[in-house]
Amino acid sequence: MTDARERDLVMAATMYYLQDMTMETIARHLRTSRSTVSRLLKRARETGVVEITLRPAHTRAPGLGRQLALAHGIEAYVVPVPDGADDDERLDQVARTSARLVSRWFDSDMVLGIAWGTTVAAVSGYLTAKPTRGAAVVQLNGAANTRTSGVAYAGEILDRFASAFEAHPHYFPVPAFFDYAATRDAMWRERSVRRVLDVQARTDVALFSVGALTGLPSHVYSAGYLDPGDIAALDEDGVVGDVCTVFLRRDGTHRDIGVNARATGPTPEQLARYPRRLCVVAGDNKVAPLRAALAAGAVTDLVIDELTASRLVRGT
Repeated sequence: MTDARERDLVMAATMYYLQDMTMETIARHLRTSRSTVSRLLKRARETGVVEITLRPAHTRAPGLGRQLALAHGIEAYVVPVPDGADDDERLDQVARTSARLVSRWFDSDMVLGIAWGTTVAAVSGYLTAKPTRGAAVVQLNGAANTRTSGVAYAGEILDRFASAFEAHPHYFPVPAFFDYAATRDAMWRERSVRRVLDVQARTDVALFSVGALTGLPSHVYSAGYLDPGDIAALDEDGVVGDVCTVFLRRDGTHRDIGVNARATGPTPEQLARYPRRLCVVAGDNKVAPLRAALAAGAVTDLVIDELTASRLVRGT
């Protein structure tokens, strides 16, 4: 877009949305046609120059967002939903909002780290095209398990982000959990694995959710990634969920949980090195693992539906 065209776009949006001018009046000011003004306004919305937000009159979202921000030192985006909304509706709404935020933050010469899962897959379905240059999308945790390679599931999610941003994808072809900690340590010394780990270390924006053991279990608990012995060990360790396939207790601790020695995702300490860490959450069963993730310092930005946010604030 030329500088003159960009100037006309901003002027049209300012006059229409802030000064309440009609399209006919704007067209006269810009010495153009009404149809051109309409196209400029549409382009302003598509490119994010103009953002339109609708807030239901009785929503608690703004107040909940402020409470969460003050309590946890994060940026909180609470998405309004009807009181009777089911889990699918809540996930749909937070996925839409998260996709817009990622598109706003991610740009050329940046690295976007993706932790696969049901919630992040939902976000990938609402991405809009935003071409970038020199950007990369990297898989943060392995996906293979004893039933499948996991490549198709995780790869499809990664490909959606890479395609939307015209970014280079970096897959992580290792298991979600190794059978032995020593095997993981040996693999981490391999040059092909180190290459991906080096890209992960340059992550500017990390996108992930939290995994829940209770209620509707997260993908990692329902798709063959853990055997009954692992589940029993996690229960004995007091685990409430995971972040990027690293398991956490209610207080956010994780270091002495046995399964974590075999996990391939970044620890909360490693996540903390990434400048922006967007956690996307929907559903009451995610409250306990989210509280643990916040305690562990894994989150800088949170998108959460209004009902889940209410439970988080109430401590239930």
